[in-house]
Amino acid sequence: MSDKMEVYYFSPTGGTKKVTQIFVDAIEKEAKWYDLGKKDTIPEEATSELTVVTAPVFGGRIPSVVREKIKKLKGTGKKAITIVVYGNRAYEDALLEMNDILTENGFTVIASGAFVAQHSMAPEVGAGRPDQEDAKDIRKFAKAILNKKNTDGVQVSGNRPYKPEMNMPFTPISLPTCKKCGVCAKLCPTDAITITDNRVTTDKEKCILCMACTCACPEHARILPPPVQEKMEKMLGALKNIRNKNETFL
Repeated sequence: MSDKMEVYYFSPTGGTKKVTQIFVDAIEKEAKWYDLGKKDTIPEEATSELTVVTAPVFGGRIPSVVREKIKKLKGTGKKAITIVVYGNRAYEDALLEMNDILTENGFTVIASGAFVAQHSMAPEVGAGRPDQEDAKDIRKFAKAILNKKNTDGVQVSGNRPYKPEMNMPFTPISLPTCKKCGVCAKLCPTDAITITDNRVTTDKEKCILCMACTCACPEHARILPPPVQEKMEKMLGALKNIRNKNETFL
């Protein structure tokens, strides 16, 4: 393999970036990073021999912002590694969906992994992950790729047709302590947040519930509506004391 690679990632609350950074450090190649959450355009075609694509799992699927961007990335016979990061619940069809898109675009996906990070809506689920044990798994995955002789495409878990996309009838809200600084609006990957007449408005049709705004707010004034937060914590509460495993496909 070449000593260079391209890394395309989406990490609205930081978990996916942590997993990706551990992997990149372990594989010891010069990496050029592209943040799929930014408004910037990405290259039309991968230029390095190896491309890494990482994304969080939203309701068993990859986020729409990731799907739309990587559909435009051509592989022309190059190799790819895919990683999805899930909040200790399940990754379901996300890895398969990502691999299908890249394969259709001319990549050969030679390795895939699903790793756990802290849940973005229920932080007590998967709290502190990725931790040291996860880091060991990620480094082991990277080492296995470096030692891999067979570069044929991999088969991963998932189902076709993919499960329906998550469609929640709510968005994060701003508390009275909000200072209208605009950090959330600037960071939102889908331009769902606007600030006009000293009022913060979130477009339900555009919001993908990535939680980037709640994570980035310097005043901690951006939250899920309390009844929704309570429902989420109750629904996912059983997972607090369960440690779901990382899975790799080589």
